[in-house]
Amino acid sequence: MKDLFGKAILDYQTNNAPENLITETSISEADEMSVAYLFRDFSAMPKIEKQAMKMAKGKVLDVGCGAGSHSLYLRNDKKLEVLPIDISANAIEACRLRGLENATIQDVMKMDSNDPGNKFDTILLLMNGTGICGKLQNISDFLRQLKSLLSPNGQILIDSSDIIYMFDEDEDGGKWIPTDRDYYGEITFTVFYKNEKEEPFDWLYVDYNTLQNAAFANGLQCELALEGDHYDYLARLTL
Repeated sequence: MKDLFGKAILDYQTNNAPENLITETSISEADEMSVAYLFRDFSAMPKIEKQAMKMAKGKVLDVGCGAGSHSLYLRNDKKLEVLPIDISANAIEACRLRGLENATIQDVMKMDSNDPGNKFDTILLLMNGTGICGKLQNISDFLRQLKSLLSPNGQILIDSSDIIYMFDEDEDGGKWIPTDRDYYGEITFTVFYKNEKEEPFDWLYVDYNTLQNAAFANGLQCELALEGDHYDYLARLTL
């Protein structure tokens, strides 16, 4: 990958002529995304993120930390121990420049659960945390790995959206779902930045019932912590 998302974050942090990101998906047209939004403080966070910030406790793993805004709030305002991780080297460099010295380039799926240091009271996955699954068929492996990183009384705070609203209805009120995917929440994402195009990648949106069923199937409890304003939600998963 070209790490264009991370490049945009680092450009903004270093004032290197940052531009807006352009995102395009397999079910939507190109849309501009302000890089500045990734640097938001608590007051500018949507209510789902604010709720997750309030619920976070203990030692926190911030998965896909991006520009580090959630980690900064939890460390500076709530005085929690936070480990920010992301697969983007550029994003992690920006996090370190923002004062998150322990930010680490890391794929959560490759973290060693046998390492006593890799046990967390809160695992945080925001801005559609289910996205990194890519495909619904991967969700059991994903949840089992997160479960293995939890401390005995730990919690997973994860958000997503039910994107069924994006599909057209037929005259009977049913939805026209493309037949080229196993689940309607599976999409392909493409990012453009400064005239460069990222390699398209799979991204997963999961409706709450499907997430809850997957959690139960993998030995996790699942509760709806908060519903957002637009088909989005925050879920809390526990042992």
